[in-house]
Amino acid sequence: MKKKILISAGPTREKFDAVRFWSNRSSGKMGYALAAAARDAGLEVTLVSGPVALEPVSGVNMVCIESAAEMAEAVKGRAPEMDIIIMAAAVADYRPAEVISGKLKKLPGEICVKMVRTEDILASLGAAKPAGQILVGFAAETSDLLANAAGKLARKNLDWIAANDVSRAGCGFAVDTNAVTLLGRGGEKIELPLASKSEIAAKILQVLLS
Repeated sequence: MKKKILISAGPTREKFDAVRFWSNRSSGKMGYALAAAARDAGLEVTLVSGPVALEPVSGVNMVCIESAAEMAEAVKGRAPEMDIIIMAAAVADYRPAEVISGKLKKLPGEICVKMVRTEDILASLGAAKPAGQILVGFAAETSDLLANAAGKLARKNLDWIAANDVSRAGCGFAVDTNAVTLLGRGGEKIELPLASKSEIAAKILQVLLS
């Protein structure tokens, strides 16, 4: 029987009014590369994707979502049956407290938008993680890379975390390359130097399946 893996990818969009939203610069390329690598490794793959400008990954179960709440529902509902979960999506940490009906017209002066927290999906998965499941997070940082990643690994009950410095050339959003440091809950530290996201994805899968 094939092992089952769920991978999240891309950004979320948090609606403000009928035409505007709060989001981030994630392209989804890393998550899509991971889905292709998992498929090639013989796993049964579910890819939960936010809005991206990428071709769907063939041979995987695609689930398209928009908001953080939709991402949480899609991931948590499928999590119990998964052997491996990789949360590579850049889920918005905040959303507008109120969604305006229609389009907000341009007004004189400034406006103030109240933002509220979205669910920490990775922490929720870690709190409910069944025995034997491998849970992997990503830490996209601009400073104190390994310290921040190690803290996230421990706080959210992860098995592995992939830390990448998005301020570094070739490692940020919307590029085709990446470099990550894999930290494991057993103290492992594996450096994956700058390479294509497809190569990085394949190496991550090798570690998880070894």
